[in-house]
Amino acid sequence: MIEWIQGIDPRAVVHPDARLGERVTVAPFAMVGPEAVIGDDCWIGPHAIVDGRTTLGKGNVVGPYSTIGVRPQDLKYRGEPSELVIGDHNTFRESCTIHRGSEHGGNVTRIGSHGLFMVGTHIAHDCQIGNGVLFVNGATLGGHIEVGDHATVGAFSGVHQFCRIGPHAFIGGYSVITRDAMPFCTTVGNRAHCYGVNKIGLVRKGFAKDLIESMDQAVRRIFSPQLRREQALAEVESRWGQVPEVRQMVEFVRSSPRGVIPIRFGESTEA
Repeated sequence: MIEWIQGIDPRAVVHPDARLGERVTVAPFAMVGPEAVIGDDCWIGPHAIVDGRTTLGKGNVVGPYSTIGVRPQDLKYRGEPSELVIGDHNTFRESCTIHRGSEHGGNVTRIGSHGLFMVGTHIAHDCQIGNGVLFVNGATLGGHIEVGDHATVGAFSGVHQFCRIGPHAFIGGYSVITRDAMPFCTTVGNRAHCYGVNKIGLVRKGFAKDLIESMDQAVRRIFSPQLRREQALAEVESRWGQVPEVRQMVEFVRSSPRGVIPIRFGESTEA
């Protein structure tokens, strides 16, 4: 990113009611609306817009032409008060679009901290995004989606409204997600299939190899074609219930309102 001189450029438009912290940079032709709250050390790039009831924590970067906190693309929305709440140290690269919440989703879109949202990312109304996520170019979320901590959504992937993406999930590029994507697993395709635990990715993140092997065995047992789902979950709890990550996967399956994307046995796609 170009390092503009710290402060508000005279060519920017910042509403006098906006609340800016210390050491905030607002680059030329950027716009900041009256209800925006921008934390210390944030950088608002050229032609970017931060509007509506939007709160940015500390150290966020809003890239050129990004639009943060505008009204949701929801035909039911009638102008009711809603907000966007963003944590600390996120980077939104060029042309990202992040929308406020709606009445039918609690009126809040929420993003955690330390995320990277690459060029053209779209996050629709009422999404709840965790910490340390990675959205690759063109990744698109419909409304009311939950994304767990440290998940990756690949380039130009589309996620259907009301789906969940589990913690540390890896969604491959150009995927279409219409059901819940398992935590710790690789899910790829149009329509998507799960290919088991993302072994290579978890090793890169520092997970122990014996833990990864237990998780892989557990998730394959959960989706075993020889067992009814509840029977498989009970067996996995009995055998690996002391492993927090396995318990997390079991709870994810049990709590899924849309159903989860199952494993496609016999193939492997790791990243």
